[in-house]
Amino acid sequence: MRRRAVAYLILTAVLWSTSGLLIKLISWQPLAILSGRSIVAAIVVAISLRGIVFRPTRLQVAGALSFVAAQLLYIAAIKLTTAANAIFLQYTAPVWVLLFGYWFLGERPQRVDWFAMLAIFAGLFLFFGDDLSAGGLVGNVLAIASGIALAALMVFMRTQREGSPAQTFLLGHLIGAVVGLPWLLRETFSPSNLAIVLFLGIIQMGLASILYSIGIKYVPALEATLILTLEPILNPVWVFLAIGETPGPLALAGAALVLGAVVARAIVSARAQT
Repeated sequence: MRRRAVAYLILTAVLWSTSGLLIKLISWQPLAILSGRSIVAAIVVAISLRGIVFRPTRLQVAGALSFVAAQLLYIAAIKLTTAANAIFLQYTAPVWVLLFGYWFLGERPQRVDWFAMLAIFAGLFLFFGDDLSAGGLVGNVLAIASGIALAALMVFMRTQREGSPAQTFLLGHLIGAVVGLPWLLRETFSPSNLAIVLFLGIIQMGLASILYSIGIKYVPALEATLILTLEPILNPVWVFLAIGETPGPLALAGAALVLGAVVARAIVSARAQT
C-alpha cells in the first residue's frame, strides 16, 4: 500500500501543477477562482465521503484553516513579490514540516531526507534563479508564511492517519468557497471560464484532495512534502506544452535535480519497506 500511496502523492503533485496554466487562461480574480474551484471541489470530496458522518474535530478545523491560509497568503504574496520568489519561499515548507513533524508527530528525519532536501532546494534555486529577487519584503514574508501554513496542513493531515483526512479538505474547501464568494458573484460566467473552473474543482483540486488524503495516511509528513515539490517544477511543463514557452538550461538542470531527488527518496523508502 505504501508504494501506491507514494504514487497517489506524485499524481497529486501532477494535478496541482496544472493550476498555473489554467489560472493564466481564466479571466476571473484570484479570490473568485478560489471560491468557484472550492465549491466544485467540496462537492467532489463530499461525494467521496458519502456514508461517513462529518463531525469536524479541532485538528480538522486547524488543518482546514491552514489549507485556506496557505492559499490566501500565496495569492497575497504573488501580488507583492515576484512569482518566482513566492513559489520558492512557499516551498520552504519541508523545513517547517521537519520541525513540526518532529515536535508533534515524533517523526524523525532520516539521513536520506536531509540529502533529498538539500538537493531539492538547490534544484529549486537553479529553476527559479533567473527570476528571484531581493525586493518585495512584505510579499516574501507572506510567501514564507504560506509555506508555514502548508507545512501545518501536512502535519494536521498526518495526525489523522487513523481517521478520515479528506474531511479536512472538505471543510477547507467550504471555507474557501465562502471567503471568495463576494468576488465570485461579480464575475462573468462564460463557457470557457466555467469549463476551466470545473476542471480546477473536479480534477485539479477535488480528485487531488482525495488522492492526497489517502497517500498521507501511509507516508510520513516530510516525505510527502518533498514529493509535492514536484508541483512547481511541473507547472512550466504544461505552459510549454500549451504555448511553447521553453525553460532555460539552468531551469532544466534544476528540474532534473528536483525530480532526481524525489525519485531517489521514493526508491530508498520502497527498499526500506521490503
